[in-house]
Amino acid sequence: MINKKIIITGASSGIGEKLAWHIARNGGVPILLARSQDKLQQLSDCIYQSFHVQSPIYSVDLRDKKAISGVISEITIKHDPIHGLINNAGMGIFSEVKDIREDEVNAMFQLNVTALIFITKQLLPYFQQQPVAHIINIASQAGKVATPKAAIYAATKHAVLGFSNGLRLELAASNIYVTAVNLGPVKTNFFLTADPSGNYEKNVARYILDPDKVAKKIVRYLFAPKREINLPFWMDIGSRIYQMFPTVTEKLLRKQFTRK
Repeated sequence: MINKKIIITGASSGIGEKLAWHIARNGGVPILLARSQDKLQQLSDCIYQSFHVQSPIYSVDLRDKKAISGVISEITIKHDPIHGLINNAGMGIFSEVKDIREDEVNAMFQLNVTALIFITKQLLPYFQQQPVAHIINIASQAGKVATPKAAIYAATKHAVLGFSNGLRLELAASNIYVTAVNLGPVKTNFFLTADPSGNYEKNVARYILDPDKVAKKIVRYLFAPKREINLPFWMDIGSRIYQMFPTVTEKLLRKQFTRK
């Protein structure tokens, strides 16, 4: 981890912010990408004050293919060598399929899937020239168990899981690790967009994850051949049971599945 440079998307808040903090704390150099220049600068300043680590910042809309292409090219030239990529940026909108707007569907797929794939694809040739590299994709337990009002969001995260698994096999003989992180609900600003009513966050308050603990665990496995990180543990067990007995599980957990 010492002096290893790691790109983090969606770094201005939530899990991304905590990832940057723990990477710097462990001697790494987080390279911060998000839309908010002010939030990125504040985070970069705090990291420097705490750890004397310079964290480069890049304000960019990840859905703008031309802009992100230029940023990634600049990073690989200006901050060479780059050792890792954490595709953390994402969004969700909880709505039934009959009610969700087309622009909301497009926004989720563009950020959660298309941007993630494009950034990864652009960095692959570069990473293949490094002694070791690591790609971490933040997916979701929703990618394994879809629930009402999250059909579209779950579809995007299922795509992230499928992409991660296929990419891992393609790179099996290379120097690049690929890890998927499947999370239950996390205490972040995600719910401000996903469910502005606040009902879902209130309903899952008992088992909502702490973003600091999530980030700490992810950083622990950086540059290690870890296939998946699944949190919380009991939700991972539940998703395994669901894969074996989907009909029974849906009947038994119907009330839990409709908490949104």
